[in-house]
Amino acid sequence: MTGRQDSVPDYGYETPIHNNSEIGKLKAVILKRPGREIENLTPDTMPRLLFDDIPYLPIAQKEHDFFAQTLRDNGTEVLYLDDLAADALKDDAVRSEFIDRMVQESGFNRGLTYEALKDYLGSMDPAKMVTTVMEGVRKSDIDLNFADLRLLSEDADYPFLMDPMPNLYFTRDPAAAIGNGLSINHMTFAARQRESMFMEYIIKHNPRFADKGLHVWRDRNHSTRIEGGDELVLSDRVMAIGISQRTSADALEDIARNLFKDSDRDTVIGIKIPHNHAMMHLDTVFTMINYNQFTVHPEILDGGKIDMWILHPGKDGEITSEHRTDLVEVLKENLHQSELDLIPTGNADPVIAPREQWNDGSNTLAIAPGEVVTYDRNYVSNEALRKHGIKVHEVISSELSRGRGGPRCMSMPIVREDL
Repeated sequence: MTGRQDSVPDYGYETPIHNNSEIGKLKAVILKRPGREIENLTPDTMPRLLFDDIPYLPIAQKEHDFFAQTLRDNGTEVLYLDDLAADALKDDAVRSEFIDRMVQESGFNRGLTYEALKDYLGSMDPAKMVTTVMEGVRKSDIDLNFADLRLLSEDADYPFLMDPMPNLYFTRDPAAAIGNGLSINHMTFAARQRESMFMEYIIKHNPRFADKGLHVWRDRNHSTRIEGGDELVLSDRVMAIGISQRTSADALEDIARNLFKDSDRDTVIGIKIPHNHAMMHLDTVFTMINYNQFTVHPEILDGGKIDMWILHPGKDGEITSEHRTDLVEVLKENLHQSELDLIPTGNADPVIAPREQWNDGSNTLAIAPGEVVTYDRNYVSNEALRKHGIKVHEVISSELSRGRGGPRCMSMPIVREDL
């Protein structure tokens, strides 16, 4: 599969990233087809690499191809992260810098292994190098004919010098498109922190994006954490950001300050959700699917209440904050809707709802107002969506769902039509 095109479509916007909502017709998206990085998972490394199970790669690829084709069939241009990265790294100097930084962030700042990894990756063409970094580098891939004392003393039986990146097919998290720019995220766990470096180089050096006036609302060079699954673009003025296992309140305030300073956005709604693996991001429990319709996992609401902080720009670059708890009223006020329709995961059944939420029944990807892509396995949630007037495109999901992410997690929209 390839996302390369001889020419870039003209979508009529000034910048190659244009994303002012969760529901505008989806015109262009970045995906990552699962590769051998999935097969480099083992039962022993699953906790380290944030997986609960090992997907069967041939079926996962077929399912992902079905997902990508569903998007194409509905008018979406599909780009692939590895293609974009390879095109960004054609220049020898840029590629050398990338390799040096990637090796360092993999834990080797100097020494014999550091030099061996740089030589190994530097001998490859850009596409092969990108694929190799994503798949991981085993100790057996390099002739370690020297005594690197650290390899003898640390993780002596661990097979990898550079860990694989099996979470990469969830392109939503390393970066998030907001308006005419994006956040390039410092992610929570070491297993994923290197992922956002690909987008950093794509924005700086891929001809489609480089020098095109894009804002970076927050770069990856921070100690506080934020991930794209927690970033929801509710309108051209309003953001919702989850305060979650993967996104801190400090990062939320930082990105809000930058948006208030350099964009027309004047409202960021911080929504606190449980800090656990099942509900790792806001979009695993809450997504926008139409002007006044949302999916919501009923377990995050306590009698309809949830802790929220409404941020607005104040004087002299300061931020004002107001604590609220009524989700419906906050959304109605800020989205200027007289009525709101919250559609519960699993039709709010106490057994079905947590099961389908675990399999990302709440993680819907809107491709137009009232039109979504969902996993077929969440049939109760899907039927509830249809009964509420939503057009549902089901994609197959026996293996992709083992990674704990759904269609929204697997996609980074970069162009949506304005509402």
